[in-house]
Amino acid sequence: MKNKLRFLVVVLLILGLFFRFVNIDKKFYWYDEVFTSLRISGYTQTEVLQEISSGQLVAAKDLMKYQRLNQTKNLGDTVKSLAIEEPQLPPLYFIAVKYWAKLFGDSPFSTRSFSAWMSLLAFPGLYWLCRKLFAPPSVAWIAVGLLAVSPLHVLYAQEARPYSLWPALILLSCASFLRAMRLQTKLSWSLYAVANILGFYTHLFSLLVALSHGIYLAGTQGFRLNKKVVSYSIATAVSLLAFLPWLGILIANKRAAGGATIWSGLEISLLSLANNWAGNVGRLFWDFGLTSNAKSIYLIALAAATLILVAIVGYAVYFLCSETSKEVWLFVLAVMAVTALAVVLPDVIFGGIRSTKARYLFPTYLGMQIAVAYLLAAKISGPGVPSWKRQVWKVLTVVLLTGGVLSNAVSSQAETWWTKEWGRENPAIARKIDRAPKPLVVSDISEVSLGNILSMSHLLEPKVRLQLVLLDPEARSRAQLFDKPSIPEIPSGFSDVFVYGRSQKFSAKLAKMQNSKIELLSEQNTATLWVGKLVKE
Repeated sequence: MKNKLRFLVVVLLILGLFFRFVNIDKKFYWYDEVFTSLRISGYTQTEVLQEISSGQLVAAKDLMKYQRLNQTKNLGDTVKSLAIEEPQLPPLYFIAVKYWAKLFGDSPFSTRSFSAWMSLLAFPGLYWLCRKLFAPPSVAWIAVGLLAVSPLHVLYAQEARPYSLWPALILLSCASFLRAMRLQTKLSWSLYAVANILGFYTHLFSLLVALSHGIYLAGTQGFRLNKKVVSYSIATAVSLLAFLPWLGILIANKRAAGGATIWSGLEISLLSLANNWAGNVGRLFWDFGLTSNAKSIYLIALAAATLILVAIVGYAVYFLCSETSKEVWLFVLAVMAVTALAVVLPDVIFGGIRSTKARYLFPTYLGMQIAVAYLLAAKISGPGVPSWKRQVWKVLTVVLLTGGVLSNAVSSQAETWWTKEWGRENPAIARKIDRAPKPLVVSDISEVSLGNILSMSHLLEPKVRLQLVLLDPEARSRAQLFDKPSIPEIPSGFSDVFVYGRSQKFSAKLAKMQNSKIELLSEQNTATLWVGKLVKE
């Protein structure tokens, strides 16, 4: 059984490696990812808007200068751009990608490949953590197998964002914490402090992971001020002290952080929140990309499958708590619950959609996968389980893993997926624009739509010209553009004129000036993506 399990996990690891890299350069380079390239280029959004929003014609390829390394911009410019515009994003990942780009190139393939390679570090981290928690090695092997083909983890491993490195550092922090608890040496606690520092400088929610360790310690030590509590307190204090410089930057520039995350305050119903939570849990195992536009029979099947997967996870957590010692279940539960409560409760109480974003809940999802791995291992090879039940659980394990493999096979062939939240119609729109003999794209650009414009620059052919103007008074003030803005005059000589604006209002004014009407190109026009073509009336 052990050899068969190990062979199966090796096969899953090979598949997981394959899915993390296959077609990685064919995926749509979306809004968030272009900001990764913008940061490693050293430019700020303000600088870009100052240079491109004058209404002068620019070629699509000219915008690529903001997506490439710039010899005049150094590491300090990358850190500075984050500090003043996105301080909620600590700089470690972006610094690492900048150096990676210097060695291997700055194309979307290169930046994404860094994420894919970093995601592989989660495998030894998860194995190490499970071996610290559970005596049977089968739990660790199954957990690694589940992680290898988890659609959620594979998708984020292909994103040029910090969400591939972060899970690996979560696991490193957790495993090094348990190791330090057992060894009680200066070296082991130093390793834990270093793991925390790396985590803090990768994602702010790593602070919640460290907090969960403190809660676990209090729960197991009974609030006694013993050597373990003192050692944890010192290691955490050192970690926080090392993170203090960036924490000061975040506090000083909290307005910029709030502006960059203003989307998180959007309100949706509690039922929609619950649907999103359940859907994201299901995507840990299966994800076939079905949307609300799919046929009813597929949606019913998706709902049923999601409920089954959520039930399995729920039972796994219950089984973990009832069958393991307090030292085991409390640790897993604390890591899961602290982040979940910190993200979910504000949405429920005050409104918002933070908890619908799977990328913020990796500590919770990793805990769920560990619980499921323990459940499967106990039911398949644990003592006292009848033979027929073992066979049932083996079938269930195969179904879970097969669903993950098939999900990745489907998503690997798609140019866009649910993780690419803004501008997902850009590839189809770009193909329509590229088919025109001599196209012009006119856009009312802003801090919000800049990401979509830069994303389009990766898709448009060199022949495409863009005419970009920044009309919003507040945005112009922040960009230090003080002359009075106006809707641009469209030059002659273009076969087709496309409008890529923030709203229908800009397009309507432009059409009126040109004695034209708007022919819609996108079926899902929103406040940040409204696309049409000018047609003479």
